[in-house]
Amino acid sequence: MATYSVAVIVGSLRKQSFSLKVANAFAKLAPPSLKLNVITLHDLSFFNQDLEATPPADWVKFREAIQASDAVLFVSPEYNRSVSGVLKNAIDVGSRPYGKSSFLGKPTGIVVSSPGPIGGLGAALSLRQTLPGIVGPIMQQPEIYLNAVGDAFSEQGEIVKESIRPVLQAYIDAFAVWVDKLKK
Repeated sequence: MATYSVAVIVGSLRKQSFSLKVANAFAKLAPPSLKLNVITLHDLSFFNQDLEATPPADWVKFREAIQASDAVLFVSPEYNRSVSGVLKNAIDVGSRPYGKSSFLGKPTGIVVSSPGPIGGLGAALSLRQTLPGIVGPIMQQPEIYLNAVGDAFSEQGEIVKESIRPVLQAYIDAFAVWVDKLKK
């Protein structure tokens, strides 16, 4: 199996966000065939089509990180039954200019989480509605909706709720096989 670079886009800005902890856990659990590049959105400015002719340096840097990857994994919290504004902004920045999406053709995964009982289902559905036509094929199975993640990680980001480890491991292993199948 070849080695593939995966852009892991974290859809939360909070320093102790569950999404960041999940993304970093994936980076530790990933099989050798995946090299995960965790991307936070702290420095990504708002999309404004007026700036498209001369895009800001932060847009260019973000787009280049996506373009350099073989696959993309969105790790998102749920905000008001959808994704965060910062993640939607990143999708807008990365998918432009029209017809030249940096995500285009990249195998894509969606992982959502919530401290609540539904596990971010609304965010996943929102991404599944937004991403087709912008990204490459979206992995359909296994789906992952991490619920009750409030006590799943230590402050240092280590998994402390052991029941979550096999769920994350199964997903990242399946993602690796799926990316390899699509990239061959």
